[in-house]
Amino acid sequence: MTLSQGRSPIKAGSAAVDFDALATELTARFSEGVDSPWSDSDFGALASRVFEYQFAHNSTYRLYSERRGATPQTVRSWREVPLVPTDAFKHLDLVAGEAQGVEAVFHTSGSGTEGVAPGRHLIPRLSLYRASLLPPFKAHLLPDRERLRFISLIPSPEELPRSSLSHMVEVGAQAFASEVHWVVDGTGLIDRERLEGAMRDCRRDGEAVLLLGTAFSFVHALDQDALGALPPGSRIMETGGFKGRSREVASSELYQSLSSQTKVSRDHIVNEYGMTELLSQLYTPVLSEGAADGGAHVLPPWLRVRALDPSTLDEVEEGTEGLLAFFDLANAGSVCHLLTEDVGSILGGRLRLAGQVTGAEPRGCSMAMDDLMAASQTSR
Repeated sequence: MTLSQGRSPIKAGSAAVDFDALATELTARFSEGVDSPWSDSDFGALASRVFEYQFAHNSTYRLYSERRGATPQTVRSWREVPLVPTDAFKHLDLVAGEAQGVEAVFHTSGSGTEGVAPGRHLIPRLSLYRASLLPPFKAHLLPDRERLRFISLIPSPEELPRSSLSHMVEVGAQAFASEVHWVVDGTGLIDRERLEGAMRDCRRDGEAVLLLGTAFSFVHALDQDALGALPPGSRIMETGGFKGRSREVASSELYQSLSSQTKVSRDHIVNEYGMTELLSQLYTPVLSEGAADGGAHVLPPWLRVRALDPSTLDEVEEGTEGLLAFFDLANAGSVCHLLTEDVGSILGGRLRLAGQVTGAEPRGCSMAMDDLMAASQTSR
């Protein structure tokens, strides 16, 4: 298999060198923080380099891109970089450049199709993931403090070593927690004694708390009446997670119940949106901006999002709902341009979620998956 006409062959071992240089530059840029927006040209230049790297070092993605008429020579914008459906992570190991090695493998937790294994996201550099994770975490969860005590209703990495969410909480705790209490096991079962002890200690010490959990874990805790009043200055991070569960609760109802039991005000309950296939996270700016409307999510400057027509994958007008597509530079070691089955709208550069596609797979997703699987067969 040769590269597209006009490109030089890849020398043995160059994948590691090229990726190390790219990852080092991206890490430095991410570490500058989230306060200053990136210009379109600045983002586009890095996106172009990342696509060129992924095109050169992932034969399946290269063939898929070529089938769609996209190469580093023909693509004029990051918007033209071929989209990869998130469902592809269930079938393919989408790492770019096997020679660079893999430091972690995160598994998706969605229900998936019967007989199909969970998706796998191979992570070549955890340092790049950490650099993308910490600035938004600090900006939106601890804008007014350097450290807090963490109480996690998300299992620890020891309990769920393949969970990107568990790893995210651990990285955040290492950077910003005075102490961290892991109070659920790998199945999501709450250790009542440990949870009550952690909350009792926090109230005794008067230390503000960051309480973290999925929507379902909070519903479970509320059903058990396991939560109590938290000290002033405490806040909550809630991260969805009803997918595949038997019970759902409207976010307004959930937040009202959480506020009632913990005495944490509604403007201190932050929603985090993320997925295993997407290494960057989005947050509602209720703490960072004092926003009255917590429904819109803020993107870090190295992430772009569009809403697309489900059939044509053309970008829809601002404020119109469509399938969400993300271009995440933190995914430099795998694939950056992802097509999800989440639905939302974009207004003023911010994302407003509307839910997930129901019923048949959108035509745009289906066609992309067909092309990608055909490319994977050809590359073998």
